[in-house]
Amino acid sequence: MRVLLIVLAALWGTGTGLLVPRAAHRLSVEAEQPWRAHCPGGHPITGTFGGWIGRARCTAPTTPQRPTPAPANPALLAPHPTETQPQPQPSTPNCTTYGPHAPRTAAATALVCAALAAATGPRPEAAVWLLAAPVGVLLALVDLRVHRLPDVLTLPLAAATAALLGLAAALPAAGGSWTTALLGGLALSAAYFVLFLVNPSGMGFGDVKLALALGTALGWYGWPIVVMGGLAGLLYGALYGLGLVALRKAGRRSAIPLGPFMLGGALTALLLGAATLP
Repeated sequence: MRVLLIVLAALWGTGTGLLVPRAAHRLSVEAEQPWRAHCPGGHPITGTFGGWIGRARCTAPTTPQRPTPAPANPALLAPHPTETQPQPQPSTPNCTTYGPHAPRTAAATALVCAALAAATGPRPEAAVWLLAAPVGVLLALVDLRVHRLPDVLTLPLAAATAALLGLAAALPAAGGSWTTALLGGLALSAAYFVLFLVNPSGMGFGDVKLALALGTALGWYGWPIVVMGGLAGLLYGALYGLGLVALRKAGRRSAIPLGPFMLGGALTALLLGAATLP
C-alpha cells in the first residue's frame, strides 16, 4: 500500500511540476507590476483558466519563409561595388519554451511528493501535503527569480492548509491536531513578523505570510516540529548567505530570497514529524 502511494505521489508531482514553469514565468515580476501575459517572444499566453494552467510552451504559429527563386543569371543580381549591402532585419525571438526548466521542476516536485508520501503513509493529511507541495515549489521558484512571494499564492495556501487539515482531523487515522495547527500558524507568523520589524531590509513581509501557512502545517505534528521547522529555515538561509559571502558572490548586506529556505526547513521538520508518528 505504501509503495503504491509513493508511486502515485511521484506521478502527481511529475504532472503538476510540469505545469509550474508557466505560472512561475507569469508571476515572476517586480512588485506593483501586472502579471506577465505574454511569452518572451511577445505572443499572448492562452489556455485553461486564463492561461494559468498548461505547459510553458509557446504555441503561436510561425510564418514560413518563402524560398527565393534562383535567378537565371546570378551575375545579374551581383551588387555594384558602389552599392551598399542591405542589412538584415531583426526577427522576433523564437521561443518554444520559457520559464524554469520543466524537467527539473517536475523532478523536484516528484521528489518532494514522494518523500512526503513515504513519511506520512496513508493518513488523511497526506492529501493536504501533496496538494500543497506544487504550490511550495512554485513559491520557491518565484522567490529565487524576483525575491517576491506573491499574496495570490501565500494567502490562499494558508487558508487552504487550515481548511483541509480541519477536514483531515475529522477522518479516522489522522496523525495530528487541528487546534495546534492553527495555533502553530499564528505563532510562527508572529515570530517572523517580529523579525520583520527588527530587520525589515533583511526579511520581506511575504515571508511573514508564508510563515502562516508553514506554521499551520508544522503545528499539525506539535510544537517541537513548529520550532524545528522555523529554526531550520533560518539556518538554511544563513548558511546559504554565508556561502555566498565566502565565495565573494554577495556582501554582508546583500538580500537573499528566504522563501526557498523556509520551505526547505518546513519540509525537513514535516518529514521528521510524520515519520516519527507510531
